[in-house]
Amino acid sequence: MAEQRRDEKEEKQEKEEEKQEKGEWQRDRLSTLAWAAILIWAGLVLLADNLGLFAIRESWPLILIGAGGIVLLEILARFALPEYRRPIGGQFILAIILIAVGLGNWLGWAIVLPVALILIGLGILLRDVIRPRE
Repeated sequence: MAEQRRDEKEEKQEKEEEKQEKGEWQRDRLSTLAWAAILIWAGLVLLADNLGLFAIRESWPLILIGAGGIVLLEILARFALPEYRRPIGGQFILAIILIAVGLGNWLGWAIVLPVALILIGLGILLRDVIRPRE
């Protein structure tokens, strides 16, 4: 029984090494699209701000909120598209932090920080519930 587990672990490790050799995770189109969307969003917000289309003082919070939203969309796409599945825990935390920093000055840190911590904690709990057991 112990040998069977060891064999399964070795097979899994070999598959991971093959993925890394192929560069599947390093050339991820979904991440490339997300980063391009973040840059386009930032450019559009800055352009609109420079043209006076916003009635807000600073455009950076809006850029951060939009970037967090785009990262959340990337996470949803990873759930929906099996060929792009990979661990998303770090991306979820990044999205929550970006959105929290963007909202912090508008809503107040006394509200945003506790909500962000709650969401991150829930994300960690859900990760363990959703992830298949080994």
